[in-house]
Amino acid sequence: MFTWFVNNKMKANPGKCHLLLSTQEEVSIQIANTTINNSNSQKLLGVVLDNKLKFDVHVGNICQKANRKLNALSRLTNYMELPKRRLLMNAFFKAQFNYCPVVWMFHSRSLNNKINRLHERCLRIIYNDKHSSFDALLEKDNSVSIHHNNIHSLAIEMYKVANGISPEIMKDIFQIRNNTNYNLRYTPTFVTGNILSVFNGSESASYLGPKIWEQIPNEIKVINSLAGFKREIRKWKPVNCPCRICKIFIPNLGFL
Repeated sequence: MFTWFVNNKMKANPGKCHLLLSTQEEVSIQIANTTINNSNSQKLLGVVLDNKLKFDVHVGNICQKANRKLNALSRLTNYMELPKRRLLMNAFFKAQFNYCPVVWMFHSRSLNNKINRLHERCLRIIYNDKHSSFDALLEKDNSVSIHHNNIHSLAIEMYKVANGISPEIMKDIFQIRNNTNYNLRYTPTFVTGNILSVFNGSESASYLGPKIWEQIPNEIKVINSLAGFKREIRKWKPVNCPCRICKIFIPNLGFL
């Protein structure tokens, strides 16, 4: 394969090369007589990665797209019945938040509040309800917040790893603890690494995933099909989620 590559004289394309480093220093590399400078963010496979891995740029872009969809939706709902309005909400608004949520779900609390405001506005338009609270609107829609929906997506990835149907890279992120219990009703537990800091520790998928898996009821975890697990996990509402977004914050005191 390498001989074939050399014989065809393939060259690097500097126009498609980018440099992203977790530093504020000006760093550059040289590719085919072209200088590539480091940048603060770059788009990769549809996700905007920033040099601090906070995903604020990416989530901000999602909110802008969702807001535009919501403005268009508000002009059409007066001419549609409720089932069609809900269908459009799922297809055009909620779908904006369904791409790679496990990657970008560890964003700031302020962005989560922004997402909730957009979601609340959407539900008010769909149900023509100007007075109910956000929780009451979610109850009426029989749904959960975008963040809790992301928690469900994380739980699905944990199920795939636990049942050996996930890609190898996911098995490296979520490692199953060694156990000699061969009971078919046994649900494996995952290794939780040592926390070095909040950002690189508790605010990461490798830490939160096992914590979420422990909270899922056993009757859901032992379901023997992925389709059945997806169906049941969407009905489950996380309680006392350990992530930073769900914790209570008191000014001048901190998180509880």
